Amino acid sequence: MENFQNNSPKHQRKGRQSFDGMLGGRPVRPAVNSSNRFKPHRISAGDKGQGGVKSVDNFKRGNGFHATPQPGARRPAARTTGRNPQRDARGVIDLTLPASGAKSKHHLSRRKKIKRTVATFAVIIILIVGFLFAKGYIKLHSIFKGGGGAAALQDNVDPSKLKGEGDGRVNILLLGRGGDGHDGADLTDTILVASIDPVQKKAAILSIPRDLYTPTASNTKINAVFADAKNEALANGSSRSDAENIGFSAIEKQVTRDMGIPIHYHLMVDFKAFEQAINTVGGVDINVDKDGAVYERLWDETTRQNYTLNVQEGQQHFDGQRALFYARSRHTSSRGDFDRAERQRKLILALKDKVLSLGTFSNPVKVSQLIDAFGNHISANMSLSEVMRLYEIGKGIDSNSVVSIGLADPPNEFVTTGMINGQSIVRPKAGLTDYTDIQNYVRNALRDGFLAKENATVAVYNGTETPGLATKKATELKSFGYTVGTVDNAPTSNYTKTIIVDRTNGQKKYTKHYLETRFGVSATTTMPDSTINPNNADFVIILGQDANSGG
Repeated sequence: MENFQNNSPKHQRKGRQSFDGMLGGRPVRPAVNSSNRFKPHRISAGDKGQGGVKSVDNFKRGNGFHATPQPGARRPAARTTGRNPQRDARGVIDLTLPASGAKSKHHLSRRKKIKRTVATFAVIIILIVGFLFAKGYIKLHSIFKGGGGAAALQDNVDPSKLKGEGDGRVNILLLGRGGDGHDGADLTDTILVASIDPVQKKAAILSIPRDLYTPTASNTKINAVFADAKNEALANGSSRSDAENIGFSAIEKQVTRDMGIPIHYHLMVDFKAFEQAINTVGGVDINVDKDGAVYERLWDETTRQNYTLNVQEGQQHFDGQRALFYARSRHTSSRGDFDRAERQRKLILALKDKVLSLGTFSNPVKVSQLIDAFGNHISANMSLSEVMRLYEIGKGIDSNSVVSIGLADPPNEFVTTGMINGQSIVRPKAGLTDYTDIQNYVRNALRDGFLAKENATVAVYNGTETPGLATKKATELKSFGYTVGTVDNAPTSNYTKTIIVDRTNGQKKYTKHYLETRFGVSATTTMPDSTINPNNADFVIILGQDANSGG
């Protein structure tokens, strides 16, 4: 059997050994004899081959697997598991299987590969999410550039930051226009004010009729104010961007003048953005009441086809197209534009609920989709941080508590329809240009959050000879949400300057600031006349001659 081994000098010079005529490095089976098949073979102390190598049955190499070591190869451990049996100290081959809980090198290697794969996927996911957030962040900043401002968005607001009553809320003018490709592309046929009270965690939506008559230089409807101002600016050589800003300024001033409330921000959305935004969140659901049911055939300017809007009473789902036509429909409604305004309010609330339920602003994919949907179809003067702050506030306001305010909703019916210069209009019932009742109603419905929280009582005294001055000023204060108690004449009528007495010692700092701003004086804590008995009033106002000038 020695003939099976090749010990030629050639092979020895190469440092390789052969088994069964094959060059080294190849495994061979352990030698066995017929009488001792598959049994471990003990090697005697005298069983030595040539060169002192242990031999079995005249083999010059020891029994078992002996691969030729390769450069850099690692030696196996003294004891391994798996398919590589090793001899123990007595020379017996250990053929026991690894314990069930033992982990082979192959298994450990596979676990490492799995970990590397998982880590790789995690990095990819992080990169994708980061890209989507970056995309949304960049695009959002191109939309929400800032420019407006509401002090009430801050925590622990410094009273000096508040310009006057109404700044304790955040009033956002929501405008909807047809946009490019539609007749009257810049007419704001949707005009809403979303008013949020961060102090009391309340909100309301005020609908302004698009046909409301506005006593401006052009004596037109309010839905044309933005378009007229923008077009005039373009005609005077302004850029498109500057012209739009001029248009926004004009409509903000008009709403402030007519409704009597400050506007802190504006947001303009065209039909396409509204439709796509609804689709992006998977549509919205509304429980339609009897008055909200609509059946009307409308012309779709995008598809150039007729669209049949059929909305029945009960729970209804609206995709983007159906929601858009539901918001625009008015001809088959019993109250026309007033019913349409109510539908718009409900759609806005339904969209708000869907956005919050989806956690949209924490979902980068949804953010990306919404931004893609908006594209160039939305304009706003809010900053991204202000948007996120409003989002956080909005999450804490139950939609069921959001108040809907309309100017023609019984019993608060302050407007009526009419004709002027051959066109149908909506005008105040009190008179064509008399918005006093409307302003009183809106201001109280949208009461300043700080005034509401402090709920101070005010006593008003007339310290002049002007009859009815105290009553006039008390009525004015009531219209801003003040709680007015005593209204009377002062013991004397020789006050030249109005006096405000703060009986709370600064505890109701927001009311104090508002009164000081309104009357242009600093409050004192000393009553000028001990005979005046204001009972439990927190503030006492004694009107002087300066109050006749408007104060």
